Amino acid sequence: MARRKSGDAQGDILSGTLDMLVLRTLLFGPAHGHTIAHAIEHTSDAVLQVEHGSLYPALHRLERDGLVKRTVFPVVPPRVEYELTALGQSLREPVTQLANWAKAHLAELDAARAAFDGREALAHPPADEKHEWSAQGRLGGSAHGAGAQRR
Repeated sequence: MARRKSGDAQGDILSGTLDMLVLRTLLFGPAHGHTIAHAIEHTSDAVLQVEHGSLYPALHRLERDGLVKRTVFPVVPPRVEYELTALGQSLREPVTQLANWAKAHLAELDAARAAFDGREALAHPPADEKHEWSAQGRLGGSAHGAGAQRR
């Protein structure tokens, strides 16, 4: 993902669902990475699965943007904890409102996604189906197809 340029109004702050879920989780207080992942998986089963390797880039983005503070404790094995900065805490109200809105409209969002996925499946069949269809079209006797060349 390309980083925003200085002064870019649209930028990529809070660029994805995962960023929002991390912030929402940290609103409850400091947490370890595995605790954050576990909380996200429990609160959003149908919406998002935290894939291996996707959480830490999100935490890094949020830290870079000044929204999350990372603390490494000098113990063996190392213990790392993440918490919201004052700037991150200022997102409490908008993040909470967005989470509440998403929960209230989950059925509508699911229906819209299912409709979109259905249209996409019709518009873009899998590669092997495209190949069968185009081969049948050529062999089906069109004036310009392979069947016409054999006559």
